[in-house]
Amino acid sequence: MSWALLCSWTPRPLHAWRIWVIRLFGGKIGRHNAIYSNCTIWAPWLLETEDVVIIGPNVEVYNPGGVYIGHHAIVSQHAYLCGATHDYNSPAFTYLPTKLVLEPYVWICAKAVVLPGVRCAEGSILGAGSILSKHTRPWTIYAGNPARPVKTRTNFTE
Repeated sequence: MSWALLCSWTPRPLHAWRIWVIRLFGGKIGRHNAIYSNCTIWAPWLLETEDVVIIGPNVEVYNPGGVYIGHHAIVSQHAYLCGATHDYNSPAFTYLPTKLVLEPYVWICAKAVVLPGVRCAEGSILGAGSILSKHTRPWTIYAGNPARPVKTRTNFTE
């Protein structure tokens, strides 16, 4: 409700205002981030980003266990970061929040899904529309459902 009132109506360039609002609710947001007005962040107090991070249009960050996004990472439009599941073997269908980690230089492409507890290693890319359920290797490109490594990426930080 607060996001709808304070941010969802804001013009695209007002990233600084939206970041201020997320910080007001306890989020730890780095410098030079871009967070779009029509994204959804379920628990802003459990969102932590480093510098130069983009959370694109219509991204959903479901983060009851927390989400950490490293510097120079991008979460593209309509992506979904899912930070919880249920224990389907439990009679109570126990709710299991988990932390998601996107290390520096990670790119989650459009309409991709990152499932609970996944760690995206530095420089890894998840292709458009892919579904990732396992940790990635550094500087590797993943695609498909389930996402599998398809090629390596040049590590430009070395």
